[in-house]
Amino acid sequence: MSKVIDFRTDPSKYHHWRLDYEGPVAWLTMDVDENAGLFDNYLLKLNSYDLGVDIELNDIVQRMRFEHPEVKVVVMRSGKDKVFCAGANIRMLGGASHSHKVNFCKFTNETRNSFEAAEEDSAQKYIAAVKGSCAGGGYELALACNHIMLTDDSTSSVALPEVPLLAVLPGTGGLTRLTDKRKMRRDRADVFCSTEEGIKGKRAVEWRLVDEVVPNARFDDVVRERAFEFAKGASENVQGVALTPIERSIADDGSMSYSLVEVAVDREARRAVLTLSGPSHVAPDTIEMAHAEGADFYLLKLCRELEDAILHLRLNEVEAGTWVFRTQGDGEAFKTYEDLLAKNKTYWFAREIRNYWKRTLKRIDVTSRSLVGFVEHGSCFHGVLAELLWAVDRTYMMEDEFEGDNRPIATITLSQDNFGSYPMANGLSRLETRFLGEPQQIDALRDQIGLPLDAEEADALGLVTMILDDIDWEDEVRIFLEERASFSPDAMTGMEANLRFAGPETMETRIFGRLTAWQNWIFNRPNAVGEHGALQRYGSGKRGEYSMERV
Repeated sequence: MSKVIDFRTDPSKYHHWRLDYEGPVAWLTMDVDENAGLFDNYLLKLNSYDLGVDIELNDIVQRMRFEHPEVKVVVMRSGKDKVFCAGANIRMLGGASHSHKVNFCKFTNETRNSFEAAEEDSAQKYIAAVKGSCAGGGYELALACNHIMLTDDSTSSVALPEVPLLAVLPGTGGLTRLTDKRKMRRDRADVFCSTEEGIKGKRAVEWRLVDEVVPNARFDDVVRERAFEFAKGASENVQGVALTPIERSIADDGSMSYSLVEVAVDREARRAVLTLSGPSHVAPDTIEMAHAEGADFYLLKLCRELEDAILHLRLNEVEAGTWVFRTQGDGEAFKTYEDLLAKNKTYWFAREIRNYWKRTLKRIDVTSRSLVGFVEHGSCFHGVLAELLWAVDRTYMMEDEFEGDNRPIATITLSQDNFGSYPMANGLSRLETRFLGEPQQIDALRDQIGLPLDAEEADALGLVTMILDDIDWEDEVRIFLEERASFSPDAMTGMEANLRFAGPETMETRIFGRLTAWQNWIFNRPNAVGEHGALQRYGSGKRGEYSMERV
């Protein structure tokens, strides 16, 4: 088996980023160690990045939310001379498997979406302070920031040169953010994305590529002024919580055990079963007591473990094409935790946990696997956990008593949070997306908030795909899982990705849908990855040889 990629890290293990805190401002310096790549066959020169660099950045963004809620401005800058970031490492991309390239792009997109949303979700504004060359994925890092500052000198520019140089697309939202976020004119965007050397100075401001250009002699001072200007009025009397290490064990067959999540991997059957456990006791009485529990607070711990399992399975178990989501536990006890956060949603700790669940559920939405929910007896699909049932492609629910099964009868319980607290990338709740053609059903469902719905009731309300009794459950589930494993993974990925995002299109759905689909296809084309393709020839002095047939 290939090297296991571990998404768990902490500041003591960082190779590529430095953080300095100054009251409400954090200085985030990208200083990539070129000898510390995730794999051995390339050097991370010129602040280029691979998945390992982004795993650290993802960890930083997460810790900023929980460990440093006092921070209101994060300044992203380079620790290298004359280069901000050269983007994704080309040698890494040229030598990586197709699945690794695609999953790499997906993860980097999620990371950029996360810090881009930090201003709205957590009042943490990211500033890109660009000195030197800022190209490709480096400019995409800057584009995801809330404000871009560019120094005005002979070496500093922004560029998206992937099309002319590499025969691929900017893979982490560059094209979409130009048009949707920065409202750049289409003709200018066409020129920009066809220009290897990029654009600098006042023209970059005129074309909306950056927000301001500052003379080089004053750049550092103005960046500092801007950071504290944006942070003005921020409260520093907020105590964060330490995100302690996630404990996990992995068996030889790939199965994983956490404290609250179990993942049973069956490589022969090409599936993984994720079981989430309910709480062992009711929630603390107050949000301050929950805050004091820190990373051990049940809903935070469960979310961290679930997210780690998702990321691990994506990159390390690529042939596990079907994921099954189960829960087991006391739904009433779970309700006390969700109610505590809902009642205190303006308190920063509660807000950040809820936002964390929103981000993690979105990871499930865009995961290229067949997803199924099993609502079994003894389950606790309440509120935020019930969101899993509408994130998946199908849901099967046990009906009536099963012989020899003394667990409580299977139910699903809706909470107020199912109606907008955890929107999908399309801006709608999963229930709104599910009932896009029946909006009146949402009002009917609101009347059921707090009521444990049995199989017959859930089926009548359209909340599950199929309800099955003791006689049919085992056979129907087995047939579904075997059928799913027999289909072409490519056809399944295409079908599922198309069906999951009904409704309006947003910048986020375009990045994960349209852009990702095209990049996925381009990554398979010989013009990019063939023996004489641009990715393979990059740096050799020879241009790629292209088939000129338009497909």
